[in-house]
Amino acid sequence: MANQYLQYKDQLAALGCEVKADEPMKNHTSFKIGGTADLFVTVSGREQLVSVIDFIKRHSIPLFVLGNGSNLLVSDKGIRGIVLRLSGEFCDIGLRSDGTIHCGAGAQLSKLCAFALENSLTGLEFAWGIPGSCGGAAFMDAGAYGGEMRDVVVSCEHIDLSSGEYGVFEGDALDFAYRHSVYSDGGYVITALNLRLQKGDSREIKAKMDELMGRRKDKQPLEYPSAGSVFKRPVGYFAGGLIEQCGLKGAQVGGAQVSTKHAGFIVNVGGATCDDVLGLIQKIQCTVREETGVELECEVRKTGE
Repeated sequence: MANQYLQYKDQLAALGCEVKADEPMKNHTSFKIGGTADLFVTVSGREQLVSVIDFIKRHSIPLFVLGNGSNLLVSDKGIRGIVLRLSGEFCDIGLRSDGTIHCGAGAQLSKLCAFALENSLTGLEFAWGIPGSCGGAAFMDAGAYGGEMRDVVVSCEHIDLSSGEYGVFEGDALDFAYRHSVYSDGGYVITALNLRLQKGDSREIKAKMDELMGRRKDKQPLEYPSAGSVFKRPVGYFAGGLIEQCGLKGAQVGGAQVSTKHAGFIVNVGGATCDDVLGLIQKIQCTVREETGVELECEVRKTGE
């Protein structure tokens, strides 16, 4: 099928963006799955972003904002319209005079954790090893080992897609809940986070980070492409425990497999397609529902045609 948005490539490039046509999304997701994006646009500054949003609005082009692609399952048919990635100044991290960390949404969560360690700031150790971007982590209130982004984020800066204007949500307006924020319902592009951590001892912070990374390596199938935990934690249960209880560890559809190391993960053991993963998710949900009565809700974000 012809790329109907190819006509806009040069105009977007003229705004100072990096623009690629028919970009394979499997190169931008931790699952290593996904068809092509019609246009893959990388912006590196605020003025560029405002110009691109305005252009998208004027031409009614579908938009998908990409973080680090670590909690994402992209359709085998790809994504129509524009996939937008934040780079440049959106990856900067700095310490403000009031002690808060200002962090661009495009920065890697691992770099934010390393920055906190360098400045002897504690509270973010739980995020060490989560493979997402900072914007993506705020978007879904990412968490692990008893900590969540809501514990440390005091405000988020964004651009409103309807007005094209910059704004800020703070406190209760962020609407953080388990794997949810005000941004989960769409309508905004997160541009930066402001976080408040506590002063700590760098040796203790490093020891905690090392301990949690060790636990990840021991329990999680990091040797295979995946999108992390596939299902949200059902009240009173662990998804992985239920899946294992139902005898589904190692179950496979095409190149997608329930990890033999941690049943809460689906891994790409070679050439898995989006349809393979969706088929395996459906099989897991049906089996767990029939055998335990528990409804498993997907945590991985699905997108594309």
